[in-house]
This record gives sequence, C-alpha cells and structure tokens, in this order.
Amino acid sequence: MQQHTTIDLPALAVAIKAWGRELGFADLRIADVDLSDAEADLQTWLDAGYHGEMDYMAAHGIKRTRPAELVPGTLRVIAARMDYLPQSAGADWRVQEERRINDPSAAVISVYARGRDYHKVLRARLQQLADRIAGEIGSFGYRVFTDSAPVMEVALAQKSGLGWRGKHTLLLNREAGSMFFLGEMYTDLPLPVDAPVTEHCGQCSACIDVCPTQAILGPYQLDARRCISYLTIELKGSIPFELRPLIGNRVLGCDDCQMVCPWNKFAQRATLADFDARNGLDSATLVDLFAWSEPEFNRRMEGSAIRRIGHERWLRNIAVGLGNALRAMPQDQEIAAALNARADHPSGLVREHVAWALSR
Repeated sequence: MQQHTTIDLPALAVAIKAWGRELGFADLRIADVDLSDAEADLQTWLDAGYHGEMDYMAAHGIKRTRPAELVPGTLRVIAARMDYLPQSAGADWRVQEERRINDPSAAVISVYARGRDYHKVLRARLQQLADRIAGEIGSFGYRVFTDSAPVMEVALAQKSGLGWRGKHTLLLNREAGSMFFLGEMYTDLPLPVDAPVTEHCGQCSACIDVCPTQAILGPYQLDARRCISYLTIELKGSIPFELRPLIGNRVLGCDDCQMVCPWNKFAQRATLADFDARNGLDSATLVDLFAWSEPEFNRRMEGSAIRRIGHERWLRNIAVGLGNALRAMPQDQEIAAALNARADHPSGLVREHVAWALSR
C-alpha cells in the first residue's frame, strides 16, 4: 500500500470524475469497501442454487463482498457507468425492439451485445484513467474490473451513488435508466466517498410481470436458472424443454425487463461508436444467422462478447428460435429448410435442439 498523505484527495476525486467523462464514461462515483449488508443476501442466493451452472459465483463466495480480500490494500472503489444504447436508436427504440420480438422470424440479440465487446472497451478506458491518475500523483495501488472477477458490481455502484438496485436486480439511474455498463477501479487511495441515492421503483412491478420465463421471483429475487440471458449465454448444455417455447426468438440475452421499465424512457445514447450494431445484428433474421458456418461465426464475432459462447451454442440458441417460429408459421418452407440443413450436424447438442424445433 502506497502512502498518499501529501495529496489533495478531494481535488483528486473531482479531477478523476472529469477525466473519466473525457474517456467516455457518463458518470463516476466513489464508494468505501464495506459490503457487509450484501453478504447475507449473496449467501442466501447461492444456497438456493439460483446461480445454476455459474460455479464461479459460488467458488469465490463472500470474497465478492470483501474487496480488500480480493485486492489487498483496497480502501476505495471508483465505480463507473458507460451508456451503451447506440446513437442510431430512435426515441421510440423500445417500440422498435418490441416489434422485433413480436416478429417470429427476427433474431433478437440483446442490445448490449450487438457491438464491440464491452469488456475490452471499459477495461481499456479504466486503464487509461489509472494511467492519468498515476501521471498526476505517481504510482498508486489499483486494479480495474469489468464483469471479469468476483466483484459485486451493482452493490458497489449502488453504494457509490450511481443509482439504485431495481426489482429486476439491475442498477437504475433517474437520468439514464439501466442501459449502461458498469466498471470498477479498486484503489488504495483514501478518496472521499459519495453518498448513495434513494430508490425510485415504488409500487411498480412491470419488470417482474413481463419476464417471459418468470425468472424474477419477486422484488430483487432472480432465479438465474430461468433467466433467458443465463439460458442463452451461461448454460453449456441442453436448454430445459419447458423453457424453450418461452424463449421465443431471443438468440442471446433478453432485454424485456429493461424495455418495460419506465425509467428507460431516459436511457442515454452511447458516446462511443464501439457499441453501434455490427453484422446487422439489429435487423438479422433467424435463418440468416443459422446459416453462418463456424469460420464465418468466428470471423464476424471477432471482438464481440458473443464469440465466447461459441458456434455450437449459437446454433443451439437459434434452433430454439426457429422451432418457435415454425410453430407460429408452420407453412414457412425457408425455416423448415434451414433446420433440415442442420439436422445431421456433428454436434449432438445442435442435433437435439434441431430435432425439437422440427417437431414443433
């Protein structure tokens, strides 16, 4: 741990926030490292098995709630928010997204995943911020994170005053809704902390009511095993039969709880072009994406967060969507032909989901 007794810490905190905004962050706030209030909730969630196959959640246990154990010497966390709703999104973007969900042939990819991998973008910007701080005060202890380690991102963001935890468990902000990424810098700088903000969900239960698979069991209670984001990204094996019809045409992730949230009428547009949709992922059909070979998938998804699920799970997910589309449009020969073309795929996982889809 470095000694920082001669630094004007309040002035540095103001400067860090300004530098962060110059780097494309919409807001930065500072929190202490006491997450004791979150420990019991995390343990209860793990004990219930709601994390499913996300073994990394249980592997680190309560270390998530103790930043100074993860990075010794940590005194503060600089929490950062970066908006990702593309500039091209119109004022009625939620209506447009709903229209695609209601078109059985459309391939719906969660908005956050359509552009460049957010891990790369935020991590690089946080590193630039750390370099700027070091250039000003000299060497200091730090480590940056973006959804990449046992970090309680929402709890830290809430504690720092970036927003409050919504009933869907995502962070909400009065000026920006929830269409943003979070990143953190753990540091040994004893910076002045910011105050949390009050909650503003009130009696609203729109996110709970709209969830296609009823994964939101109640306010602040998410069973990840039923969440479409988990099923299409984290789950490695076969998608449970009873949940397949409920997934609809969602190929990767799900934005339903965010689209109905009243606060997202204030969602801010991204300032970086990195989050603009690539490869037509905001307009593609299921048949289009199902035709991608593995080399084509790897080439197109270079630099995308989607690439980490691999071509096999990509086809698995789309097969489910095509099966649901075939159910809605049984006379559509193009959908049937696309599925039959993959009926003998080398992967048993893909074959099984294609067979299910054709049986629809």
